[in-house]
Amino acid sequence: MSLSLAWRAPLRQQAAMPFKIDHGTRPGPRPGARELTIMLAGLMALNAFAIDAMIPALPAIGADLSVAAENNRQWVVLAYFLGFGSTQLLWGPLADRFGRKPVLATGIALYAAFALLCGIAGSFALLIAGRVAMGASAAVTRVLVIAMVRDLFEAEAMARVMSLVFMVFMVVPVIAPSIGQAILLFAPWRWIFLVLAAYGVGMLAWSWLRLPETLHPEYRRSLKWRDMGAAAWETLREPQSRGYTLALAFTFGGLTAYIATVQQIVFDAFDAPSAIGWVFAAVAAPMALASWTNSKVVGRYGLRMVGHGGAVVFAIVTVVHAGIAAAGYETLALFIVLQGLAMAAFAFTSSNLGTLAMEHMGPIAGTASSVQGVVGTIGGAGLGFAIGRAFDGTALPFLVGTAACAVAALVVIALTEPKRLFAGVEDKARADG
Repeated sequence: MSLSLAWRAPLRQQAAMPFKIDHGTRPGPRPGARELTIMLAGLMALNAFAIDAMIPALPAIGADLSVAAENNRQWVVLAYFLGFGSTQLLWGPLADRFGRKPVLATGIALYAAFALLCGIAGSFALLIAGRVAMGASAAVTRVLVIAMVRDLFEAEAMARVMSLVFMVFMVVPVIAPSIGQAILLFAPWRWIFLVLAAYGVGMLAWSWLRLPETLHPEYRRSLKWRDMGAAAWETLREPQSRGYTLALAFTFGGLTAYIATVQQIVFDAFDAPSAIGWVFAAVAAPMALASWTNSKVVGRYGLRMVGHGGAVVFAIVTVVHAGIAAAGYETLALFIVLQGLAMAAFAFTSSNLGTLAMEHMGPIAGTASSVQGVVGTIGGAGLGFAIGRAFDGTALPFLVGTAACAVAALVVIALTEPKRLFAGVEDKARADG
């Protein structure tokens, strides 16, 4: 993969801007493509770990902060998503105006501070408020990592890097509870948030010292409402951006529902609380493998062939799983196998749909990533919340809700590009030519 950006002019003060913008030619080593990819993935992991690393601690949090109703404990996860979706429209335009680097640093610093607040919260209300603020701050990584990938890479190279980045964003929330469980072996639940705060400080230092400014000078935009509105409207108006963003919202709904309810499913539906760690690991393993495989095959077969095929498999597996559960044949082992297959298909789907949504958004990458993130996150969180609140002591509401999300996503994909379903690299080249 090759960088499409030449490192530019030295560090300088912009008269009309309150930030110093580093255009990347300061003395010293600069990150290569591999370090840059790892750094971007690490930034995305910052957000992904925070989503649900504390799931194993929900019973302890509820007992410590006097939360009796188990379904109310889901707010620890859902509050983060609400904050995460609320500020994405803020970070993107700011980054399109002042540059990626200073805006990214501001968001990460706030993230670390609010993680610390969660770690010392003395009431459930303060914890939830801290989680909302933490998600609102961490949204900067989701918006800017995708924008920076779009700044630096193009076409199939962008797809490969985006696949690795989305792999982190989608896989880490599934394995994060295992890390949270490991922390609980040695420390109380508050230490999960303190570890997140420390991770944020570490990523802030690394990105500030090594990350160049990736925003092309000619793409720098004003913060006038008219200009921001025009960019947001273009993101929603462009058919490919609109369609794949909506499809992502549906697929993300299935992931959010899994994160919000899996602890209750394992503890209550299957009466196996001691199995929670390896359930997470067993479901995450095929998802991680699928994401890594996607980064290797997408350049050969194309975004549409791989992404659309993944959406078909995702729909089939979830519908079959829901049918098996409705017939009364669900077991914990079967849940792990079929959920693992569903998450593997999800991995092939999500990263490629995200790349397709951003394909035509280069000049407004920051704002476009914001708008797409808001629709995907708020939409997915809303669906996940509705599915999670329907939990009745069995896995069936989750499985039926996920199947409905998967089928809806497939329908939206088909309506978005009916003539390019499963198109490969050669088909795309002919269409573009």
